[in-house]
Amino acid sequence: MNRMEGKVCVVTGGARGIGRAIVDRFAEEGARMVFALDVGDGAFKELEVGRTNVKGAVVNVTDTVQIQAFVEKVVSEFGAIDVLVNNAGITKDALIQKMSDDDWSAVIGVNLTGVFKVTRAVAPQMMAQGRGAIVSISSVVGLDGNIGQSNYAATKGGVVAMTKGWAKEFARKGAKVRANSVSPGYCRTPMIESVPEKVLEPIIAKTPLQRLAMPIDIANAVLFLCSDESEFITGQVLRVDGGLVL
Repeated sequence: MNRMEGKVCVVTGGARGIGRAIVDRFAEEGARMVFALDVGDGAFKELEVGRTNVKGAVVNVTDTVQIQAFVEKVVSEFGAIDVLVNNAGITKDALIQKMSDDDWSAVIGVNLTGVFKVTRAVAPQMMAQGRGAIVSISSVVGLDGNIGQSNYAATKGGVVAMTKGWAKEFARKGAKVRANSVSPGYCRTPMIESVPEKVLEPIIAKTPLQRLAMPIDIANAVLFLCSDESEFITGQVLRVDGGLVL
């Protein structure tokens, strides 16, 4: 049996990179429908082609009204949202003395407040139906810090803290609603294309598995945590970093 058989899934930032890989895996594993959320619809045609169980949706994760309208529409049409993956994220790196208020606020808005807002809209209906799986993408930077990423590290550390709180909160009345987090290491995505290879080479060198992650590596971990195979796992943070931090 396919691991996502019959499930209605929502993946934020689902049009490219890690999000796209997650959408692909969910669709391959028999999801009833996978909604790929993004701020623009430029990648949706390619995402949907040849598949009846993938649909793009323009939703800004910082916009409460858009989020609520989307959730209400999906629940009205499909009866439930079974899986939520909070993947949308941005970076605006700078050393702290050079980081502007706008760069701080933009990253906090998408990576932390956006995760909160989408989960706030989805979790109550999961609790009402008595089941659900939420996975939020953090980062090794959120666990161990990194130079020039005060804003990004703060958001990803916050995602871990919220996840642990949600694992307790969402199951407190007997609902089988699980919340977990995946913390990728450095991954070959469009977000990392601007990083010079000379910066990446020492990272690869000190990674025991001697490479960067590929989006599929992260997607497979998310698939496991969203499937019924992990039904007794909640409040956990799974590193997928090739052993970068041991």
